[in-house]
Amino acid sequence: MSTSPAGSAAHAHSFDASRVAEWDEKEAAAEAAGAARDIADVPAVEVVSTACIHLMSAAAVKLGLGEEPGAERLVDLDEARKLINALAGLVTAAAPEISDSHARPIRDGLRSLQLRFREISTIPDAPGKGPGEKHTGSVI
Repeated sequence: MSTSPAGSAAHAHSFDASRVAEWDEKEAAAEAAGAARDIADVPAVEVVSTACIHLMSAAAVKLGLGEEPGAERLVDLDEARKLINALAGLVTAAAPEISDSHARPIRDGLRSLQLRFREISTIPDAPGKGPGEKHTGSVI
């Protein structure tokens, strides 16, 4: 038996990039199928609520309400306005489908975000013209 580097090099396995790529592709497809099966088990009200919570959390960060030190330097009212508008549209459209017991806390959070936006905005919007107010009505 040879233990020389030349002997081990002759015994090395060949690398077939196309086979590896095919394997990776099949693995990704299997993961996607698993994710689709997982999402099929989730009730629609949870999907909608989760989307609302993500929008709400992102808007809160853009309004300087993050938990980290110095969160107020992350304020971006333009971005917050977009997120609040999206949240207001989603909760308004979904409320009849997800029931009042699920929509009410989301609406409460939305209202808090709308009021915070008005509180820190240097150029006040007219009543009914603030972020999301075309869907929710004026918050003042």
